[in-house]
Amino acid sequence: MKHSFIAPRSKKIVSTELKLVLFFFAITIAMLSGTYFFLGYKTYDFAREHQEVAVKEKALERSIARMDERIRLIEAEVKMAEQITTDNTVMKESIRNLFDLVPDGITLSRADLEARSLILYGTTPNKETYQYMLEAPLRSIFHRTYTSFYPIENGWYRFVSTNHLDDEQSEELQ
Repeated sequence: MKHSFIAPRSKKIVSTELKLVLFFFAITIAMLSGTYFFLGYKTYDFAREHQEVAVKEKALERSIARMDERIRLIEAEVKMAEQITTDNTVMKESIRNLFDLVPDGITLSRADLEARSLILYGTTPNKETYQYMLEAPLRSIFHRTYTSFYPIENGWYRFVSTNHLDDEQSEELQ
């Protein structure tokens, strides 16, 4: 073939163009494989993180439930403390009013205050002083009032006064 203007070259099985095409295919396959493995790892990592978050969420829900229970318990204790404080204030006022009710001539030695009754022990110069100065106010407060007198050596009287409220009245006062 002598009609060619160029000198013949030897033919190679793998040409430069084929090498270039194969190189780009190898790069593309490597990139696709890398993307596949990266996405597979990220999927696995996401699933693991999802499980950890689910476990933390359940732990937080249990913690919140315990805190809610403690809050309810503390609120109940606060209400009970407020009730006790209120009852103590009412009791203090009742005792102050009781001692304001007792006149100067009468001396109390003991007072038993219960929910529906009051028992007073003391001394009085005479029965009339007791009846007019202490028994009259007690009768206006209580439904039933009983008093027993015991004479002592100096001419005075020792007394025991038992005073009771009926049931419907005591419920209104509480």
